[in-house]
Amino acid sequence: MSDVADQLFLGRQPILDREQQLYAYELLFRSSCRNAATVTDGVQATATVIANAFAELGVEAALGNCRGFINVDEQFLFSDMLELLPRHAVVLEILETVPPSTAVIERCKTLKAAGFMLALDDVIQLEPAYADLLALVEIVKVDIQPLSRVQLMQLVMQLKPLGKQLLAEKVDSREQMEQCLKLGFSLFQGYYFAKPTIIAGRKLDHSQLSLMRLMGLLLADADSDQLEEALKSEPALTVNLLRLTNSVGCGSSETITSLRHAIAVLGRRQLQRWLQLLVFASGKANGPANPLLLLAATRGRLMELLAGELRPDDKSFADQAFMAGIMSLMPGLMNLPIGEIIAPLGLADTLRDALCDGSGTLGSLLQLAECSECDDLAHLAEQLARLPGLSPKALNRAQTGALQWANAIGRENKKGT
Repeated sequence: MSDVADQLFLGRQPILDREQQLYAYELLFRSSCRNAATVTDGVQATATVIANAFAELGVEAALGNCRGFINVDEQFLFSDMLELLPRHAVVLEILETVPPSTAVIERCKTLKAAGFMLALDDVIQLEPAYADLLALVEIVKVDIQPLSRVQLMQLVMQLKPLGKQLLAEKVDSREQMEQCLKLGFSLFQGYYFAKPTIIAGRKLDHSQLSLMRLMGLLLADADSDQLEEALKSEPALTVNLLRLTNSVGCGSSETITSLRHAIAVLGRRQLQRWLQLLVFASGKANGPANPLLLLAATRGRLMELLAGELRPDDKSFADQAFMAGIMSLMPGLMNLPIGEIIAPLGLADTLRDALCDGSGTLGSLLQLAECSECDDLAHLAEQLARLPGLSPKALNRAQTGALQWANAIGRENKKGT
């Protein structure tokens, strides 16, 4: 069992509401990155992995105000260890392989009475045998992929009288999203929200581009004159910077009255963190936050934390890793090639090579981050092997920390609206 406890792999996929705001994550736990059946007691292994993930990795804290959907098969449904999970933070997703037997129904009643929220996974038709189980769950996850438009419409008409929240899963296109919205689905999950190759045609506004140019100047160690000149062309940023420095003070009791003074008081690293925060906060300026911005924030922070594991004393490397993470998703937001996006930013060669060619240590970190987001366990193992300084546990610590950071951004954004 020690091998299982030492090798936690946390996959996750966002679940969004009708306004495309984050509602929850589906959490995917694995005992190894190869999905190998090396443990004889599967129930105990799964229970140990999940319990450790919440207790040791702090997943509950990382979820923030969101819940975590956890797949539950028939064996694990009856495990006492299931009740160790924080019921306010999880949704127990009953897999389609679980038979609606009398024992299963009674167990679900017990769990619901104990305060757990239940969901039914991969529903594609209403079978009479599942009537009692459907009555107990709060959320019905509909797999829209095998259904035609007519079949999906008919299924929704059958489900609506039950008064359940309907979650459309495997939403892969704008057309599917719009159809599910019209049909009344309240929750959504799928690659349409997470894959940068699918979300396209939405350019960053001028302020966001300016923010990234400023971050590029900081990474290139530009002098204060260049930073001040760049900020002068963005009056809104200037006001925000002065307000931030005056309110926080960074240990200074004096009033900040100039850009140069603000930069000096904040310090370059703190200024860079402020700019990074604003990149994602600005995604809410004209409507719902783009899920891809949240993914970019999480990926950037993940890479920064992984870089810290590899080179604990190299802050510059960690900064470049963060920049590589967020910039890697800009093509999906701007509908432009990465080379064209980064051309005016004056990035270091190592950063440019990682983004354009996936080469170098930064490139390997980027590929590792991408594999972890897609739950691509085979390639995840390959990328970890290329980075011998990283352990599976270090990866999961970084993933959890990245979620916590991204959730903190979301909380700050809500305070400012």
